[in-house]
Order: sequence, then C-alpha cells, then structure tokens
Amino acid sequence: MLDDFMTRATLAGIGVAVAAAPLGSFVVWRRMAYFGDATAHAAILGVALSLALQMSIFLGAVAVALVMALTVSALSGRGYAMDTLLGVLAHSALAFGLVAVSFLSGIRIDLMAYLFGDILAVSRGDLAVIWAGAGLVAGLIAWRWSALLTATLNEELAYASGIDPKREQLVLTLSLAVTVAVAIKVVGALLIAAMLIIPAAAARPLSRTPEAMALIAAGIGAASAGIGLQAAYILDTPAGPSIVCVAALCFAVTTALRALRGGMASLRR
Repeated sequence: MLDDFMTRATLAGIGVAVAAAPLGSFVVWRRMAYFGDATAHAAILGVALSLALQMSIFLGAVAVALVMALTVSALSGRGYAMDTLLGVLAHSALAFGLVAVSFLSGIRIDLMAYLFGDILAVSRGDLAVIWAGAGLVAGLIAWRWSALLTATLNEELAYASGIDPKREQLVLTLSLAVTVAVAIKVVGALLIAAMLIIPAAAARPLSRTPEAMALIAAGIGAASAGIGLQAAYILDTPAGPSIVCVAALCFAVTTALRALRGGMASLRR
C-alpha cells in the first residue's frame, strides 16, 4: 500500500492534520497566529544547519524552532510589543537561514521544497517521522488538555487551581516546534502556519465545546489534505498550496454558514 506515492502523501497530510488540529485550536484561542509563523520561518535555519552538520533535518528543525519559540517567550513583555518582537525574529531567522544555505557548497538543496513543501516526495522513513511526531504532539496535548485550557481561559484562575501558566506555555511551545519540524516537508515553512490556523478557524463556527473544535479541525485538516492532493493530481497544481486552498474554502463555507445562521436568528426575533 505504501508503494504508492499518493497513499504516502495522503497519510502524511493526515498525520500533519492530527498534530496541527489541537495545537491550532490553542493558537487561535490565544491569538498566537504570528507566533506559529515565526517558528516556521526559523525552521529554514534549522534545515541549513542540519545539512552543514550532516545531521537529521528533523532534529535540526526541532532544535532551531524550539530555540526560536523559547527566545520569543523569554523576551516577551520586556519593552517590545509582541508583534514587533515576532517580526524581527521571524524575518531575521529566515534571512539567516537563506544566507546559510548559500554557503553550503557541494550540497544540492531544493529550497522551494522546504519553503512550500514537497508532500509527493514523502518516503516511508518520512512517514514514520511524521506520525511519530504527530502522536507525540497529540499525546502531549491530550495529557495537558485541562491545564492548557484553564491557563488559556484565565491565568489567575490557573494559578488558583495550582496550574503554572508558564509551564503550560512551554508545553505549547515544545509542541509547536515538533509540529513545525514534522510539517516542513509536507507543506513547507511558509504554509505551516496556514495549516495550524485555517482548519481550527474553520471548525470554530461548527463547535459548541473546545474538544469538539479540536476534533472538527482535525477532520477538516485531514479532508483538506485528501481533497487537495486529488485536486493537485487532476489540475496539475502544487500539492502543498492546493491543500491550503481547500482548507481556505472550508473556512469560507463555515463562515458563510455562521453568517446565515445569525441572519435567520435575527429574523426570528
């Protein structure tokens, strides 16, 4: 079954959706969209360092994304607005990554594959890494779900309940770094944030509870991967961006449904 590249690509897309859905829900609730983008940009520097040091690209991307996320967390609230801090670090990391790649003599690297993803080239080994990372992230989020939710709703309530919001922030940061490293081969650094945010945002109008939102987001992400790949195959379009386009259409449909439902409720009053 895994000999077929479309099957491997579909399984890889579903694996990324499993990891990104619960994490993306917290990113939406905490308004951390640009934080995910910044961490993804930093992963390009991790790819360059991995190739230079001849180590696993996954480990290099995780390490740099984690350093980036921890740096942002440490510097936040120290005289700079969060959007300024993220803008400086994200673009600096991306620029340093691109410059570092240019120094790699004797190594051929398809930079576009890491910027926009190359899901059709996913191997069995990549698939194992993606699902292992997705399982780790999903397990970590499930384990800390109640504490993360409480810390997201109200920090004072979290302290009163014996929960350290900074520790929960670290859990989210670690999960985000792993997800970025897992997804960089599938949708690329520039589209990772889209797969984090769009399925979760599309699921929001359909959800009555946080748990339902995470599950519906996973379904939308997985469906986007499957439909996007088929559309790319039929229309001969780039696979990663096609997946994101399907997710964006899902967001448009659920937003329209919410507006329609709101309009009908107003007419009944």
